[in-house]
Amino acid sequence: MPDQVLFAMEAAINGLMAGVLYALVALGFVLIFKSSGIFNYAQGVFALFAALTLVGIMEGQVPFQHLINAIFGTELHGFGWETPAILAVVLTVGVMVVLAIAVERLILRHLVNQPDIILFMATIGLAYFMEGFGDLMWGADIKKLDVGLPQGGSFWIEENTAWLGGDGFYGFFIDRLDIVATIAAAILVIGLTAFSQFTKQGRALRAVADDHQAALSVGISLRFIWVLVWSIAGIVALVAGIMWGSKSGVQFSLSLIALKALPVLMLGGFTSIPGAIVGGLIIGMGEKLFEFLIGAPFLGGATENWFAYVLALLFLVFRPQGLFGDKIIERV
Repeated sequence: MPDQVLFAMEAAINGLMAGVLYALVALGFVLIFKSSGIFNYAQGVFALFAALTLVGIMEGQVPFQHLINAIFGTELHGFGWETPAILAVVLTVGVMVVLAIAVERLILRHLVNQPDIILFMATIGLAYFMEGFGDLMWGADIKKLDVGLPQGGSFWIEENTAWLGGDGFYGFFIDRLDIVATIAAAILVIGLTAFSQFTKQGRALRAVADDHQAALSVGISLRFIWVLVWSIAGIVALVAGIMWGSKSGVQFSLSLIALKALPVLMLGGFTSIPGAIVGGLIIGMGEKLFEFLIGAPFLGGATENWFAYVLALLFLVFRPQGLFGDKIIERV
């Protein structure tokens, strides 16, 4: 097989793996939008805050230690212990659930029946608040996140695919962390689908998504559903934060991964969990192949920064509801 074809296949596979990471972020948007109609601008910051909290707990860091030292002149540097990764993840899940309860009680409860733009603006304010709060709580320095996930390329895949090409091809380079992210995304989608279809709370969530007023009329608590779905979105954000943080470090640019999720949502639809996965795969593979086949040879490279948004713009023109979104029909 020609080496160029193999390199294109390698780019496509790595694109699919990158698309899974985009889809993990998009899942949080979809969950909240389905249940409440709110586009949660703060979802990227949730991933950042979850990753910061996980690192802080693992390293035994004192929350707000920089602020405490500045005010009281102390020299706190930590509790002096390290927390195992599994326990730290469980504790971080608890923090994200507490955060979901706080969001419902302090923000959403006071904005029931408000226009969508008001709710959207509230999530923008929440995003900036959470970013500053995370800075005060855990510090703004770049942090290394190591929960034991494998790093680097898979030598097994390289060795067992090298025979496909000639002397210039050394096998497919596939990042093992991307493989783990793919498995995690598959487990999340299967789990969320099963939760939605086979549990009482999942059916209540779908009822709220279909019609708020009808759900309220049969005794479903809208506030409970909001806490539930924001908690699940927080857990999804934690998974995304672990994957992205392990890949590139935990830093405040991590919150910008939400921008990568927007084209994914436009392609897959704002209300479809499978659509978030498919949209992420299309965006990931598309940008890698476009860069390999057209961007690098003819346009000087760096097309990955804008390809996804151009593709999303085309979808907005010809299919604004996305591949899996519900088509809106208005009767006049």
